Amino acid sequence: MSKSAEAKEQAALEIRFGPVDLAQVRLRTTDPGAILDDLTGRVATAPRFFERAAVCLDLSQLPEEPEAEECRAAIAAVRRAGMLPVALVQDAAHAELLARTLELPVVPPVRARSPAPAAPQPARPAPPAEDRRALMHHQHVRSGQRLFARDRDLIVTANVAAGAEIMADGCVHVYGSLRGRAIAGVHGDTAARVFCQEFRAELVSIAGVFRVFETLPAELAGHPVQAWLDGEDLKFARIGA
Repeated sequence: MSKSAEAKEQAALEIRFGPVDLAQVRLRTTDPGAILDDLTGRVATAPRFFERAAVCLDLSQLPEEPEAEECRAAIAAVRRAGMLPVALVQDAAHAELLARTLELPVVPPVRARSPAPAAPQPARPAPPAEDRRALMHHQHVRSGQRLFARDRDLIVTANVAAGAEIMADGCVHVYGSLRGRAIAGVHGDTAARVFCQEFRAELVSIAGVFRVFETLPAELAGHPVQAWLDGEDLKFARIGA
């Protein structure tokens, strides 16, 4: 069989599914000027994270249902600020219709969830360490690499380089230097925490609440640190201080 015939028999493309985490921008107005002013300032504070970042627009906090033209103007403002709107958040009754009109997909909203109270269980011996529901990673996490622990904690026993991203539905533990991005409670677990032995992070996020570090606070830089949510506030403190 000739090479051209073989090429014709091959599929023109492949479809693969994997974890894709998109920031969700919750609009409280469709005024293009207000959107542009606010987002431009945010992008300028952390251009490495926000410039040309794919985002979803959450319209649930708007005072009234927007018209398609209002949405187009808002989308244009978000683009001018440097972000790339790729979807609407399916958190409002009119989102589906608007998405069809605007030819955009819809995605589920990020919802905060607290762990359900545990039912009483009979006493039993603790399981050995290898049986615990944590994803263990013992190699350095290099720049550009992403790790995701679905439905469990993530434990990294090495360094996390700048430009790397580690994520977990539960807590994130780094027994080394954290120089990249750490994201805990990916699907909204507000009780999740981030722990690291040496704090030099670029970004920390818990249940969608995040903080970007262009300059590290002196009291945290290089120290063992934990991060947690207190309501809607992301808190940081040295461990053992």
